[in-house]
Amino acid sequence: MQRYKCIISYDGTGFAGYQVQPGKRTVQGELEAALSKLHKGEHVKVTASGRTDAGVHAKGQVIHFDSPLSIPEDRWAVALNSLLGGEIAVLSVKKAAHGFHARFDTIGKEYRYVLHLGRQRDPFSRNYAYHFSYPLDIEVMKAGARQLCGTHDFSSFCASNTDVKDKVRTVTDIGFSEEEEKLVISFKGNGFLYNMVRIMTGTLLEVGTGARKPEEMKSLIMDRDRTQAGKTAPAHGLYLWEVYY
Repeated sequence: MQRYKCIISYDGTGFAGYQVQPGKRTVQGELEAALSKLHKGEHVKVTASGRTDAGVHAKGQVIHFDSPLSIPEDRWAVALNSLLGGEIAVLSVKKAAHGFHARFDTIGKEYRYVLHLGRQRDPFSRNYAYHFSYPLDIEVMKAGARQLCGTHDFSSFCASNTDVKDKVRTVTDIGFSEEEEKLVISFKGNGFLYNMVRIMTGTLLEVGTGARKPEEMKSLIMDRDRTQAGKTAPAHGLYLWEVYY
């Protein structure tokens, strides 16, 4: 058996998330169905760096799987893409060490959140950017973002229904990029809690509109109380951009 490491990209709009769910269309389900066809009906389990929610997209999700087939590396992506719909693309497939694990070997990730700031909504970006038409002070948002960087207990920025006990994470950088009517906020860190990026984005938007002061980020971290932070930004603006190993 050979282990393979793959980088995949997908449009999360039509999926109930990455992870397999009974009776629902998922990214993992589509990948495993394609692999099953290549393996003459045999089930092949796919393991990802982490799951994404319904509506969330991925530019550089990483997965691994094991296979006894002797397909050349450069042909794997061609074979899989021929069996997948247009919403998923296998960008690369490389042989990996047998002990490689797409989830447990990660040392960091980058997520990006895309906002459309135009006064009028754009029907062509409605599934790929969160339309936010209120004026934003980007410099004040940057000041708030600086307070979030570092190693903290991010309980205030984690969905309350998670069963993760250790909520300490390190955010190494939060960047802002403006282009025409788009604002992209990038989040880099050693790992992220459930809905953490979307809650940080929603809270920073409140800072940008003047509903909160940037220095409040420190007290929110200290509170460790989800009810004190901002709203969870919608899923469709979020992208898993890159996974680091």
